[in-house]
Amino acid sequence: MIDRTRLATLRKIEDERFITSHPKSGELFEKAKESMPGGVPMSWMSKWPGAYPIFVEEAKGAGFVDVDGNTYIDFCLGDTGSMTGHSPEATITAIREQVGRGLSVMLPSKDAAIVSAELATRFNLPLWQFTVSATDANRHVIRYSRLITGKSKIIIIDRCYHGSVDETFATLDKKGKTVAREGNIGAPVALDQTTRVVAFNDLSAMKKALEKDDVAAILMEPAMTNVGIVLPQDGYLKGVEKLANQYGAMLIVDETHTISVGPGGMTAELGLEPDFLTIGKAIGGGFPTGAFGMKASIATAISKLVELEVIDTGGIGGTLAANALSLAAMKATLSKVLTKENFERMIKLGNRWADGVEKTINKYQLGWTVNRLGARAEYMFAASAPITGRQAADSGDFELEQFIHLRMLNDGFLITPFHNMALISPDTTIADVDSHTNAFEKMCGDLVG
Repeated sequence: MIDRTRLATLRKIEDERFITSHPKSGELFEKAKESMPGGVPMSWMSKWPGAYPIFVEEAKGAGFVDVDGNTYIDFCLGDTGSMTGHSPEATITAIREQVGRGLSVMLPSKDAAIVSAELATRFNLPLWQFTVSATDANRHVIRYSRLITGKSKIIIIDRCYHGSVDETFATLDKKGKTVAREGNIGAPVALDQTTRVVAFNDLSAMKKALEKDDVAAILMEPAMTNVGIVLPQDGYLKGVEKLANQYGAMLIVDETHTISVGPGGMTAELGLEPDFLTIGKAIGGGFPTGAFGMKASIATAISKLVELEVIDTGGIGGTLAANALSLAAMKATLSKVLTKENFERMIKLGNRWADGVEKTINKYQLGWTVNRLGARAEYMFAASAPITGRQAADSGDFELEQFIHLRMLNDGFLITPFHNMALISPDTTIADVDSHTNAFEKMCGDLVG
């Protein structure tokens, strides 16, 4: 549908527009290259479109300002880290107050019990532990799953993402064999030694992967969000739950992104009963933190297998885990920002954003589709919604994505850099959403000519 020559011409216009609008970012980028590889503090920041990443001066609420004074409506929101909006007042007030009372002392604070009780209520898992990130939470529950079951393999979903966990950077090759995913850096062992990969929404493949009775855990998002939004089919998640119980594998649900559907994520929404649940990012209002919950029976099993004398050398936790500052941030965020009332408003605006995009796609007969996940929505370059991660990946168009992201950035809108996903915060307004719809429609009109 898209004329590639026209696309290249439009991209050149946006490249020039970017350079003209971001001279100070360009100067900072050149200086940054002297002390940071690629001029960025994290390598993946190089993936932002344009000649260089823009440098942020200040972020607040649903927007931010760059060093050149350009203002943006932020629909990326730190890829969920700032789903609360940037620097929500309740969270930063709690952080300011806690800073003067201690940051990290390797002892519990009063907030720990309050936050864990709140998470227990939301997700219906009674017992909780805290980490520095959701990645850490995933690593820890994988270790616990192997300890409890005595089994070694981990099942993950094809094209999933669970942070920088070694076992999860696997995919299926054309013959259906588990192999390292493209771009996987420095894998310690061949991935088929630790991992078995299955496609999302495929219960027969899940059953087959479990039949060798060597699987310690199934780690999955209840809806895929890092290869584009892929929604579970009716009965799929409960089917996985049943198979995990049948074959004695721990079911780990990663709600880090899918909390966008409501206060208790998809676990509460669909009445799921995982053995472990992991989460991070948004529950700290953008402050680094993570947590994992578990059934009481799991905690009992762990306590019987871990000796107090060596409890600090098992690869679980870290000296900064459960620090007082992160717990203060979580307490304020959960009680005053990620509330039922805010979720209702965010989800309503998420649907408004999706409706606007969908209307434009239909107007220009682009043959794309829009998926929705509460306060999160995404358009994909496929005529119908993918049901597996592979289908979602195959619908990608990097050249087109790079143009769209750059064009929207130049127009004052930031969307998630890895695909075409938007997220709504409590501070996002109807005007923000409608402004995006208008800009998106004009861009699509330019694309089709």
